[in-house]
Order: sequence, then structure tokens, then C-alpha cells
Amino acid sequence: MSETSTGAAAEVVTEVAAAAGNWRRAGLAGAAIGVVAAGAAAGVAIERLTVGRGMRKKARLALDASGPYGSLRGMPGTAYADDGTELSYEVDEADPESAQSPRRRRLFGRKAPAPVTVVFSHGYCLSQDSWHFQRAALRGVVRCVYWDQRSHGRSGRGAAQLADGTPVSIDELGRDLKAVIDAAAPEGPLVLVGHSMGGMTTMALADHFPELIRERVVGVALVGTSSGRLGQVNFGLPVAGMNAVRRVLPGVLKALGSQADLVEKGRRATADLFASVIKRYSFSSKDVDPAISRFAERMIESTPIDVVAEFYPAFAEHDKAEALKHFTEFPVLVLAGDKDLVTPSEHSEAIADLLPDAELVLVPDAGHLVMLEHPDVVTDRLADLLGRAGAVPAAADARTSSG
Repeated sequence: MSETSTGAAAEVVTEVAAAAGNWRRAGLAGAAIGVVAAGAAAGVAIERLTVGRGMRKKARLALDASGPYGSLRGMPGTAYADDGTELSYEVDEADPESAQSPRRRRLFGRKAPAPVTVVFSHGYCLSQDSWHFQRAALRGVVRCVYWDQRSHGRSGRGAAQLADGTPVSIDELGRDLKAVIDAAAPEGPLVLVGHSMGGMTTMALADHFPELIRERVVGVALVGTSSGRLGQVNFGLPVAGMNAVRRVLPGVLKALGSQADLVEKGRRATADLFASVIKRYSFSSKDVDPAISRFAERMIESTPIDVVAEFYPAFAEHDKAEALKHFTEFPVLVLAGDKDLVTPSEHSEAIADLLPDAELVLVPDAGHLVMLEHPDVVTDRLADLLGRAGAVPAAADARTSSG
């Protein structure tokens, strides 16, 4: 490392230490800053060599004001989970008048799509807006349902979690997805698309409602997800250090969740560090559009710390490898970024090993938010899946994700 870089890194460590010192007066919140500081310090140091803090703040505000990402809206609806939680969803209906549009023809040719509904389930600390590019490409072409998982986006806080702090389970999320399907797509063929936690949600749906999968589902896409063994993921950190973090993190998150207001203030005070951590674990490409990076940051930072704490234990317990057997009778797409640090591509390869007829796509130079980082690749493969599922005519090239 150069002398200049060393000095910049030292400055960052000093500032992080000062921030952590302030947070220690709030209890275990300081530990959370310590956990993420090591992984982010190098990236923050480089940024500070070239861009001042005030300039970065102005840039964030400008990107928030002008970025189009997450602006697409559909017909809103509400489903109700079995514990009464309100689950917000939106429907983009197929437009019969769009049959001859150039965009639709690039996706699926000239024939009209079949009356299929594509249901998109998003990941942890995200929202339905994470499918922005795919939504722009499919808008009006095929009927799509986008929903916010409980306590995320526009959905209500989990009723059970508000009542007694019960942690969320992946099984519960599978039942939530069934409620959304019952409300938004009660009949007709389905294609299920899930990213990360959304893919796990889709597996849980199959585990609990195999008859629904057997009778109505004609295709599944599992994007950047896992069927289990997430407790072994080291997030790009040294194994020994990650084992120590893994032991204390659930307790730290629970403690932070109990002082959510104070923690949220701390997150805002350390926005630069937070943004660098998000970028490291969301993307791999060096040239990600800053507006897309900021869009991801906004989604993640909008997830309250107590929600983060309620969901985190579910991932260590998640094991749905057995449920994959319900996906053997129709086309399946398994897709992941080859540099994903959150659900490493080896987990997608393990899914594909259990579904030997599935299409496995590992996207080069892509991180966890592959559908934002390389949207054309993801949209193209989804269009092909719809074609293979018989939901639309055989798919053509789908490089039309701007929106």
C-alpha cells in the first residue's frame, strides 16, 4: 500500500474509532460499527482521497432527487397473512394493445403471451422496487405481481413481531407468499421469481403448498439465493474473525433492535461508512452507475434495525433443500453473481446439483444485487424462462431494461 493510501486509511480508522467511541456510550451499538469497519475501511479510504464529505452528501441528495429507479408503480392491493399482517402488492397487467410494440417483440416475438402471472419476491432489507429493470422490461407485456415482504417496503410490520418480538421464520414468509398469490393471482398459471430471501420464500411455499406448485406453477427463477447452510458463509472476511462475529452478532442485533431510535441516528451519522459497506456487499463491478448504487443504499437503509434483527436468525435455520424436489417438473432458472459475498455462487451450484435439468447461469463480475448490476443479463434469462415455460412464445433477445 502506498504511503498516501496508508495515511488515508489511518485517518479513516481514527474517524471510525471516534464514531465507535461515541456509540459505545449507547451500549452495544459500538460493537456493530466495529464489525463493519474492518471490511469497509479500505473502500472509504480511497473515496476520501478524492471526494469530500460535503460533496458526497450533495451527490446523494442529487441522486435521490433525479434517479428514476424505483419509480414504477402498478395497481395496488393488500393481502393478509395468517397472523393479520398487511402485505402490500402491486399488479402490472398485460396490455393487449402492446402486442406489436418493438419492446414486446424484442422480448417474445409477435404472438400474444399466454395469461400467466409472474410473481416477484424480493430479498432481505430490500423491497419490490429492487426489480426495477425487470419491471420496466416486462411492463405491459405479461401480467406481473410485485410484493413487499412483511416489515419491508410498503407492507406492514409483522403482527407477531410487534406483539411479542417473535423472530421471523422462512416458513412464515412462504405462507405470506401464498396469501399474496391467493389475493393477486387466484387462478391461472404462475411463474415464481425470487431473489435471495425471496428465493428462500419460494422454496418455503413449495414445502408447505406442494399442491399449488404441482397444479399451477409452470416455471421458477431462483436468483442469488440458497437452499441452506448459510451459517457457513464468511462474507469475504477471514474465517476466524467471521466465526467470532457469528457468535455475537445475533445478540448484538437484538440489543440494537431494542434501542432502534438511537441506532438509526447512528446510521445517519456514519452514512459514508454505511454506503461503502452496502456497495461492497451488493456489487462487484467497478463501474456501477452511482445512481444505482445510491438506489440500493436507500432501500437497505430504509429497513429499520429492529426489522434487521427480527429476520437475521431465520437464515441460519433455513434448510429447504428437500423442497426443491417440487421444482423438477417444469423449467427452472438458477442465476447468481460469481462474486456474490452474501449468498455465494456455490449455493446456486448446489441448488442446480439437486435440479439437474435447471439452467444454471453464473454472471461474471456480479455481486449479490445482480438484477441491478447486470439487469440485461437477468432480464434476458427471465424472458427465456418464460418462453421455455410455455408462458410466452420462445423468447428472443431481451436487452431492453432501461426505465
